[in-house]
Amino acid sequence: MQAFTQLEGIVAPMDRANVDTDAIIPKQFLKSIKRSGFGPNLFDEWRYLDHGEPGQDNSKRPLNEEFVLNQPRYQGATILLARENFGCGSSREHAPWALLDYGFRCVIAPSFADIFFNNCFKNAILPVVLNDKIVDDLFSRVASVDGYTISVDLPEQKIITPEGDQIDFEVETFRKHCLINGLDDIGLTLEKSDAIKNYELRRKTEAPWLF
Repeated sequence: MQAFTQLEGIVAPMDRANVDTDAIIPKQFLKSIKRSGFGPNLFDEWRYLDHGEPGQDNSKRPLNEEFVLNQPRYQGATILLARENFGCGSSREHAPWALLDYGFRCVIAPSFADIFFNNCFKNAILPVVLNDKIVDDLFSRVASVDGYTISVDLPEQKIITPEGDQIDFEVETFRKHCLINGLDDIGLTLEKSDAIKNYELRRKTEAPWLF
């Protein structure tokens, strides 16, 4: 898994509450389990004017020019600013896969759905919870400046704005460790590979009939 330490990037505002995982990546795109290739279909039903299906050439589809990700000022955004209960609905892990494949490494919101929140940490995305007042202020700043860019410092647990403000955020110690070191569940297991090998060798001696 890709590590996360510091990130400086353009902020894209998703000014909607209760954005569910079917909106993030619609159900027809869940056939693949490769974790890649979902970025072009992120927010598919809002992003395009037609109905999307797997295998389509998205470059030829009509765009909804009013949708935030289609606006020139937010091109290349790596930080998504959202409203409360982001990622609600079904537990599909494809939702963070699509966000990551598009290029988002951080999502800021007042609250997240629990399963989506957990899945972000397992897929190299940092979900940051800030109170409504701070989120409202960030939405105002993003709206007033083209290409509004902030820095996210995970080791220091701070967001730094262009105006020089430093906004503290909380993150659980173990999850912070995993993100900084690029460790998903498989990576955590592989850290114990020597102990696992030694155990298997010992079991071959203690219980050879199992092998």
